[in-house]
Amino acid sequence: MEVSEIKERWLVIVNVFAASQKAGSIWKRSAAYMEAEGIAYEARYTGGEYNATELARKACAEGFRRFVAVGGDGTVHDIINGIAGYSDDNSVKLSGFTLAVIPLGSGNDWVRTFGISKNIRSAVRLLKEGRVARQDMVKVSLLNSSGVETKTKYMANIAGIGLDARVCEIVNRKKKQGYRGKKLYVSALFYCIRHRVPVAAKVICDGQTVFDGKYLSMAFGTGKYSGGGMRQTPLAVPDDGLIDVTIIPDIPMSIIARKVITLFTGTFHTVKQLTLARGAEVVVLPSGQADREPLEVDGEVVGRVPARFKVLEDQLNVMVP
Repeated sequence: MEVSEIKERWLVIVNVFAASQKAGSIWKRSAAYMEAEGIAYEARYTGGEYNATELARKACAEGFRRFVAVGGDGTVHDIINGIAGYSDDNSVKLSGFTLAVIPLGSGNDWVRTFGISKNIRSAVRLLKEGRVARQDMVKVSLLNSSGVETKTKYMANIAGIGLDARVCEIVNRKKKQGYRGKKLYVSALFYCIRHRVPVAAKVICDGQTVFDGKYLSMAFGTGKYSGGGMRQTPLAVPDDGLIDVTIIPDIPMSIIARKVITLFTGTFHTVKQLTLARGAEVVVLPSGQADREPLEVDGEVVGRVPARFKVLEDQLNVMVP
């Protein structure tokens, strides 16, 4: 694509289903702030012919390189998948794209890592006054029994296998029923802990086996937060080129009950029973019936293991305070 075709204005993608379907009215205020700041933009909405991923990918092909996500973590995830998928498929550098977020979701975990305010006016001001930070992008590939890639997603925050993914299944189902709030995640977490079913898998990090046995849950993060403020990978750095891995092995219920609080205090990594690792490429290979374990990426349940996580060489630009 010629440079003359690149569009300078922002492409705003509004998830009309975010904020309990109040995003449309909230966006009107955001638009007024953008116009008052003299920010050139074009807005497009989900809910019609295209979802946020398709809208973003289509806009990339049209020459847009600056995007604003109006919605929650799911909206950020979808837009990032549109951008990263287009970049990957067309050999266009990811560093040529910039993402800003006006957070309207119930969790807003991605923005927590970057310290982006939930205040709409403050979020809009970042389009002009913010600084550009870098965000690692992780390509998540579902594999068949022969190790061949069958499906691809892109991760900008945290993925989970096992208990974590089962929590997401419950939360997503409850959200469709209209439930919202932090208690939703916590209640789903305790339900899944009580009904835990340990399975076995091998985890290979940069070619070295770091875990081989039964586990309850695994988390893979470039961000710190998930589930409305829980910190499964509290030491993750979004631009260090590495995936932080936290594995909860098959440990007694009494230990789990005592240590749950550390998920919310940022000290989860100090729990001695955990297996922690860090690397640019991580492969999870199931044993026995573990191939039935679900995998979630940024809150979206995308399939079942085995899976491979690999940090892309290039990084996405994000607008931060």
